[in-house]
Amino acid sequence: MAGPELGLRFQRCFLAARQLRSFPWLELEHSLRASLDSSLLLDVLHRTILHPLCVKYPLSARYRRCFLTELIKKHESIAAEPLDELYDALGAILNEEESTHCYKHYLLPTGECVTLSESVAVISEGTTGLVTWEAGLHLAEWALQNPSGFRNRTVLELGSGIGFTGIAICKTCNPKTYIFSDYHHRVLQQLKQNICLNGFVLEPEAAQGIQLESGGQKAEGANHQNPKVIVAELEWGSVTEKQLLALQPDVIIAADVVYDPEIIGALVGLLQQFSTSRADRKPPEVYIASTVRNPDTYHLFQAQLEDNRNELDFFV
Repeated sequence: MAGPELGLRFQRCFLAARQLRSFPWLELEHSLRASLDSSLLLDVLHRTILHPLCVKYPLSARYRRCFLTELIKKHESIAAEPLDELYDALGAILNEEESTHCYKHYLLPTGECVTLSESVAVISEGTTGLVTWEAGLHLAEWALQNPSGFRNRTVLELGSGIGFTGIAICKTCNPKTYIFSDYHHRVLQQLKQNICLNGFVLEPEAAQGIQLESGGQKAEGANHQNPKVIVAELEWGSVTEKQLLALQPDVIIAADVVYDPEIIGALVGLLQQFSTSRADRKPPEVYIASTVRNPDTYHLFQAQLEDNRNELDFFV
């Protein structure tokens, strides 16, 4: 069972374009030396480079090239006969042109997959919102372990970026309504494309002065409830009363939004507005996942949350 299990680990890391050093290379090398059998390498190749998702929606050419080069090194280290399939795959990639965008595929524990179009650069078009960040992955993982917190509820995500967390929740946690939100025009454009890529259809809709688009999931989209899906252009510092009433979330989530001390006041102020705007006066639950890059910035955020603790039901 070591072979298939090892192949699956490579598949999960590869499709999500994890850093190459995080792959179980040593285990692969030990398995190859123990068996002197190239079938394991072919299995890894077909689970990664030649996987149907990767063929249809390819990862960046540079990433695939580096991965294949490392795979070939492991094969050559056991002094085996050359595998034509490895070199054919590398040759095909060498002929590809580099692109500013690529795809990544995140396999969820439920068996679902979230496929995203992402930027190959951390910063592009004046924003960091065109890539998936680690905090969003952890927030989605937590949500999948606690689906009852989202089931049949209206969820608002602040700073959705290109959509990983929200799409994962929509596919697995059965929310009644899911509201993706961001402000950067290019991020919103990519977000909408990724939502559609994952089986959700967006249709134009106007609601209470906020720019929204909503839709339901395609019929072929699987065996879970179809939430109402909304994309909102939301600027934290200038949300109106009409916009607050139009959204009315039961749950607010956000990932990696605590990175700049200049926006913390607007973020906490928005959370406070949502907590006091609900018709039933029950404040929404708030879940925020953060990577602590600057302790001072994070402590400032915590301090402002504490100042508003009586009005906010939050989990950080």
